[in-house]
Amino acid sequence: MKACVVFLTAAATSLHAQSLTPAKIDSIVTAATTGKIVGLTVGVMQDGKVIFAKGYGVRDLATKAPVTPRTMFAIGSVTKQFTCTAALMLAEKGKLSFADRVSKYFPNLTSANHITLLDLGGHLSGYRDYYPLDFVDQEMQKPTTADEIIQRYATRPLDFPPRSRYSYSNTGYLILGRVIERVSGEQFGPFITKRIFTPLKMTRTAYEPASTVDELARGYTSFALADPIPAEPEAKGWAGAAGAIWSTPTDLLAWDLSLVDHKLITAKSYATLATPQRLTDGRTSGYGCGQSITDRGVSAIVLNHGGAVSGFVAQNAIVPATRSAVVVLGNTDFSPIFAVYQEILNLLLPRGLDVPKVTGASALDAATKFLRGVEQGTVDRATLGEDFNIYLTADKLAAGRKALNEYGPLADIRIGGTSERGGMEVTGVRFRAGQTEARAVMFRSTDGKIQEFLIARN
Repeated sequence: MKACVVFLTAAATSLHAQSLTPAKIDSIVTAATTGKIVGLTVGVMQDGKVIFAKGYGVRDLATKAPVTPRTMFAIGSVTKQFTCTAALMLAEKGKLSFADRVSKYFPNLTSANHITLLDLGGHLSGYRDYYPLDFVDQEMQKPTTADEIIQRYATRPLDFPPRSRYSYSNTGYLILGRVIERVSGEQFGPFITKRIFTPLKMTRTAYEPASTVDELARGYTSFALADPIPAEPEAKGWAGAAGAIWSTPTDLLAWDLSLVDHKLITAKSYATLATPQRLTDGRTSGYGCGQSITDRGVSAIVLNHGGAVSGFVAQNAIVPATRSAVVVLGNTDFSPIFAVYQEILNLLLPRGLDVPKVTGASALDAATKFLRGVEQGTVDRATLGEDFNIYLTADKLAAGRKALNEYGPLADIRIGGTSERGGMEVTGVRFRAGQTEARAVMFRSTDGKIQEFLIARN
């Protein structure tokens, strides 16, 4: 596998975040993707500094051209946070309001007087999604315009009353994109290029880029585990303000930092992106505007969004508390990007404020020692809690040793997220036994003793 890499200056780690090195990140990506990708590109930011940007595999199977940090991938629905930000920039100038009814701009659409622009951005409108499937259907093989799609899908009966449900709708984002164009007097692409890409020096980012742009990745697909074949892209007009941006991890990390530091929009506008909306029955939607929100405590809120268009997948996540982020982009619709993204994200999360401090060995050292002990059929029982010592009988240990050795030697032992349960530190552990990916959960009391270590196939 060819790889082209740029290692940028590493920053000092955040006060509560775990330490990450380029070698550690590279090992995570390699373990999760070896033999499973055409191309992949990864970027990581910690403490506001890009510490890793690397391409893996090839951007085109025919030419074997390698993925480099400059290779542009389609980011699909990660585009939506740019669309929301563009609308918020106009709102700050008094050109529109997120409380505006859709009827102000499109009076002929279904229930337009009862649906707001914020409902469109939060997927609460009830408008039927025009792109719910994971392949390009017959309709999407023909060029069209946003107005034609809107007329076709947003004049139907609503799927549900506005704000009563959350249901992902690309249709709402095409409407929001057209509102931006009407209010600004500019086409959507030039508007976000001038107002967002250029100020942030996102030189490897483009809206609907021409095929002549250098280092564009080609998208691939596969059916039933067959060899990858070129994916048929959506015809012009179908992705639009819902998903037509192409970019690189380094550019997207610059974008992520701009959001956290409020470079382009105010803190109040940022809150619209980052605050989950409420449904009419009081439930949270878990989504703001162009951002899904995972609330793991005040110090560890995660903003994230995935993306998928024909032949491409993307993940972008931000941890505002540590000014950290991870971006993973793939040029196959079956790329294992989520495993890479999730494992790196776990290491970017600040250590939970409620996780007790454990004395003695680090979680990685403790897990490694225990797993090596199982592999050899002997564990240091002085490091185990009383109940776990009783639970781990000689027969169980012998069976565990036999099973692990049948799979193959242990390798790539690594730590995932850490949390608290019952006053103990709870740690996710991942490793390989031969070629088999496996996971475990380890409970440790504050004296460092292992109170539980249970293993399962991944």
